[in-house]
Amino acid sequence: MDAKQPKKLLIVNILSILQKYSDENHRLSQKQITNYLQSEYQMTVDRKAVRRNLMLLLDCGYPIEYSETPRRAAKGGASRSDRPGAEAEEGAALLSDFYLEKTFTDSELRLLIDSLLFSRHIPHAQLREMIVKLEGLSSVYFRSHMTHIASMPSEEAGDNRQLFFNIEMLDDAINRGRKVQFHYLEYHIDKKLHLRRRDDGSVRLYRMSPYQMVVKEGRYYLICSHEKYNTVSNYRVDRIQDIEIVDEASRPFETLEWSGGHDLDLQAYMREHPHMYAGENLHAKFRFPAKWLDEVFDTFGKEIHFTQESEESLIASVYTNSLALERFIKAFAPHMELLEPRSLREKIARDMREAAERYGEGEVK
Repeated sequence: MDAKQPKKLLIVNILSILQKYSDENHRLSQKQITNYLQSEYQMTVDRKAVRRNLMLLLDCGYPIEYSETPRRAAKGGASRSDRPGAEAEEGAALLSDFYLEKTFTDSELRLLIDSLLFSRHIPHAQLREMIVKLEGLSSVYFRSHMTHIASMPSEEAGDNRQLFFNIEMLDDAINRGRKVQFHYLEYHIDKKLHLRRRDDGSVRLYRMSPYQMVVKEGRYYLICSHEKYNTVSNYRVDRIQDIEIVDEASRPFETLEWSGGHDLDLQAYMREHPHMYAGENLHAKFRFPAKWLDEVFDTFGKEIHFTQESEESLIASVYTNSLALERFIKAFAPHMELLEPRSLREKIARDMREAAERYGEGEVK
């Protein structure tokens, strides 16, 4: 900074120095703060001014920690004060080891940043901006040891730049109880997102009653209901485009099929839709080896009941989404055997017979 800072900015600059250069493991003396004021802001001040402004920050409630060391009064009966806010007169206590307590610990910030890095719905440029903002909540020493973290390549992150606008619009519509309409994107063979169209080539316009937004498997989803159907649907928020709020009241959730006449129970809904598939929920039973309990809990949560069939085998009873259950049984075949409902068991059997024929012996066709 070329121009000297006005003296009235001294307290602001001291606070900035504490935020940037101090933490519990990197504490500053008044002399170090004075040196930073000179090198960063071209401010030449004495130690008394630094101490006085530090005490003002403390009086204002800023979480500044420090060490206080008593020292002997000088000969001649010089005054001594135990009050931290007193000026550093001869004989006063020595104050040092200043640092600003941060809102988040480094481990908490690391957790938040890692969560962003592994999200699948935030465009790369916005991802980097958010990480820089989070890093700024700690000291330079935190930022210096975050350089080894590799973000996902930009092409792996969301392509829809409207994500945050979509979230704001949907949140507004949900709070106001209004419908929304939007276009929806899907990938084509060119690896680019395109507007979803009908069979005749016209662009589809979705008109929905929005109920809630959730994050599942690193992606934002909108729980909603299409105005033409009496069922619940889930749509990727990062695939929504050209969203508008419609001046029409949303259809109450409790009037929808499968709602049981109740408002949306988000905890139950997320438990029953482990992969955010829409469609029918059902009661099911399946047999599996006990050593696969981790996978069962990871998918269906703890709202599941078990019967011990043998020392190695369990039977699980669960109420869940039919498509999610079908995906789970197929993904872990032959370890999982669906027992009920019979209709879904027969469908899975047909699909697996077709797969066995497709992968049977012989050359690839």
